[in-house]
Order: sequence, then C-alpha cells, then structure tokens
Amino acid sequence: MRGALIEANLPLVRYAAARFRSRNEPMEDVVQVGTIGLINAIDRFDPDRGVQFPTFAMPTVVGEIKRYFRDNVRTVHVPRRLHELWVQVNSATEDLTTALGRSPSTAEIAERLRITEDEVLSCIEAGRSYHATSLEAAQEGDGLPGLLDRLGYEDPALDGVEHRDLVRHLLVQLPEREQRILLLRYYSNLTQSQISAELGVSQMHVSRLLARSFARLRSANRIEA
Repeated sequence: MRGALIEANLPLVRYAAARFRSRNEPMEDVVQVGTIGLINAIDRFDPDRGVQFPTFAMPTVVGEIKRYFRDNVRTVHVPRRLHELWVQVNSATEDLTTALGRSPSTAEIAERLRITEDEVLSCIEAGRSYHATSLEAAQEGDGLPGLLDRLGYEDPALDGVEHRDLVRHLLVQLPEREQRILLLRYYSNLTQSQISAELGVSQMHVSRLLARSFARLRSANRIEA
C-alpha cells in the first residue's frame, strides 16, 4: 500500500523538483530527495483531517529539497574526485598548520599527500565553490555589464508545462465520472446541456460536479505558493 502511494504521487515530486532546475543539480538526485519528503508526508498524513493529500504533501516535499540544497549542495558543481581530494587537502592543511605552527605551503601539502602542486591548487579553487559572490558586487570593477545584467530570462511558457503536469496528476485522483465530465467539457467542447444528455443526468448535477472538481483543483494549486 505504501509503495503504491509513493508511485502514484511521484508526479507531484517531479513537479516540485522542476522548480529547482536552475540549481544545476542532477534532476534524479533532486527527485530522490523529494521522494524522501513524500514518504515522510505519507507516514504523517491523516485523512480524517479533511485535507487533500497533495496539499498536505507539497510543503514537506519542497522543504526536504530546500534542506538538501542548503546543507549539501555547493554553489558550483565540483567533480566527485576533486571534491574527495579537496577533503584530503583540507585535512592535511589543518594537520600541517598544527605541526608547523604556521600555514603550510602548497609544496608541503602536495608532499604530504603525494600529489602535484597543481592538484593542490585545483582543490583550493574547488573549495571556493562553497561560497557565492553577490551578483551586484560582480558589476563593480572593469566597467563591463555585471552578471545580473547578463542573466537570461525564464520562459513564462515553462510554468504552463509544470501546471499541466500537476493538473494531470490531480485529475487522475478525481472520481471517474468527474474526470469524464471535465474531458467532455474542455476536451470535446460539449456544453453542460450536451453533457447531461450524454450521461443521462440533470444539467444541474453536471454543474455541481464541475464546481466540485474545480474546488479540488484550486485547493491543490494553492500549494505552489
């Protein structure tokens, strides 16, 4: 049961992960982290509280992803080997500082680890990826346009892709009759009167079902904020 719930709600996780696509992290990693948040939400969800599960789960999924970026991700992606070597360089630097009573030279660190000085320098440069530079500060100096002025823009159509993915996920959770009514109304372009004749129910009943479906979709859509 738990595995089925996870599988059914993975589109919700992918929707949340897509909001962080500009962070230059592999999307598979972000989805995995978001899935942890989804599992936590499933374990804590109480259907008796009258809250739709997507509404309840989204803050937990997004929170888990944000925590991942805050605690584990560097500003600039560094190759795994260089990152591992940077850890060794950092440790050797601390040991040599204690032993020598001063900051060690690049040559001393290289000799300690039996690597080249160029590798030590590359590791030191990689260590700087843990710190970001202000976009405003980048505008100072040579008089050329700063990074802030050269940033691209986000295509507003991308929001539509994300919204359609979420709506598709939410639609399959609606009762089958409500799904069919929505398809007849907005895919087949039938009027409410035509839908009532198609399904053999009153037009008033069709109107109520549409209103109920919209209320559910709007409630779930508010989780984006």
